[in-house]
Parts: sequence; C-alpha cells; structure tokens
Amino acid sequence: MSVVVRLPGQLRSLVGGVGEVSVEATTVREAIAAVDVAFPGLATRVLDDDGGLRRFVNVFVADEDVRFLNGLDTVLEPGQTVSLVPAVAGG
Repeated sequence: MSVVVRLPGQLRSLVGGVGEVSVEATTVREAIAAVDVAFPGLATRVLDDDGGLRRFVNVFVADEDVRFLNGLDTVLEPGQTVSLVPAVAGG
C-alpha cells in the first residue's frame, strides 16, 4: 500500500531535494526503511544504532505522534502521510 513520507528541509538533501516521497509500507518502520532503500542514508539520520527513533526526531501519522501510538510499529492505512519532524530546541 502506498503512503507518503514528508521530509523536513534538513533531510531533503538525502532525497534529491524533494519534500515528499511515496513508498509502499504498512508500518512506520517499513516506510522509513523503504525511503532508505531508495535514498540510502536517511535511516541513520532518523534511527539510532538499536533501530529505535532518535530522540531529536518526531514522527507523526495523521497528526498523531507515533510515540503515543505504537511507535515505529504503528500501522499505516493506504494514502496516509508520515511526517518526519526534527525536534526544536533553544533558548
């Protein structure tokens, strides 16, 4: 099933400058892996060495933070958008 992965400006250089990539995936983990297959290097920027989500990256599915759903194993519906959003910090 096709879903859209929306990427922030900081990651667009890894995907040829585009803001969205359509991939076939049934979970958030599969969506990230599919983008990484097409554009190697994305997963290392989003996932830590243990395969978990990096602390400074937020992932949303249908405006819901996946940390409050099933994390990377959150199931996707056809046509849904997965948004990768860097955490903002500062003072």
